[in-house]
Amino acid sequence: MKINNFSLLMTTFFSKYLPGQRNLSTNTIDSYRTSFVLFLEYYSSIFGIKPDRLQMKDISQERVFSFLDWIEKERNCCISTRNQRLAALKSFFAYVATKSPENLMLCQQIAAIPQKRTSQKSLLYFSPEGTEKLLSMPDISTWIGRRDRAILVLLYDSAARVQELIDITEIDIRTELPSTVTLFGKGRKTRTTPLSSTTATIINSFLSEKKHRFPSNQDSLLFINSRGGKFTRVGIAGILDKYVKKMKENGLSEFVPGPVSPHSLRHSKAVHLLRSGVPLIYIRDFLGHSSVTTTELYATIDSEQKRKAIENAIQIPIQETSIDWQADKDLKGWLIDLCSK
Repeated sequence: MKINNFSLLMTTFFSKYLPGQRNLSTNTIDSYRTSFVLFLEYYSSIFGIKPDRLQMKDISQERVFSFLDWIEKERNCCISTRNQRLAALKSFFAYVATKSPENLMLCQQIAAIPQKRTSQKSLLYFSPEGTEKLLSMPDISTWIGRRDRAILVLLYDSAARVQELIDITEIDIRTELPSTVTLFGKGRKTRTTPLSSTTATIINSFLSEKKHRFPSNQDSLLFINSRGGKFTRVGIAGILDKYVKKMKENGLSEFVPGPVSPHSLRHSKAVHLLRSGVPLIYIRDFLGHSSVTTTELYATIDSEQKRKAIENAIQIPIQETSIDWQADKDLKGWLIDLCSK
């Protein structure tokens, strides 16, 4: 039986293949879902093909290229997002190739689409003093201010990714010694990260007040928004933006490295650990990187660290020689004499 129904293939891809055979996390599947929502929207707006009418015969390599250009120009997606959408499509068509061999040529053509090259962005991170000033911005005389301070402090001290922070439950936090937080990262990887005594004290105080205000159990989310629901990545970014703006209003713009995001606090922690002399391999484990190659990026961006390393390097004395080439009118003879010295 020829399987040419796009909707059937997409349904089994999302309902069975991704969660079952691939065992992908909910966040990864959600990212794939967003890619296909855009893909269906593209076909509907450009070609007038409704989602339930889309067939495999309507898809081509040329149209996939056009879709990628469309999300860049019409949806203002950056190149990295474009490449993420392409990765989702490639994963789907790799699945289609196993279920519908008659579409193998199309699947191979889409697999051959290259990712768009992008320049490496410079990583923005706060200096230690800038970090300290940022964490002092929330007004801790209010509940929201105390919650926001706990969010920013934990985001920095644990170097958690935003989604990892959002997913933390109360049982994942240990405030007694040794203080730790358990994070659930990319690819369903779990890591337990140590926390400073200062962070543990702040989180412990926040938790005590939260339990008084919002009766909860151990499975409750550590941080909830003003409506009592789960935070989104945009929500956490909004909290950081609020206090970065406050820094600027208080004449502290010099401590803001640029258009920062919550990930900048993760970068900040990594650079600060590096400057403290922590080996890269330990920083790799702390950040939850699968390879130290990714972590090595921090070693390349820390110009101050490089400058100090150069200044502290052993100076090898080099004897200076002065050659008066103008005194010898015979250039050939000068060269012969130079080589024979």
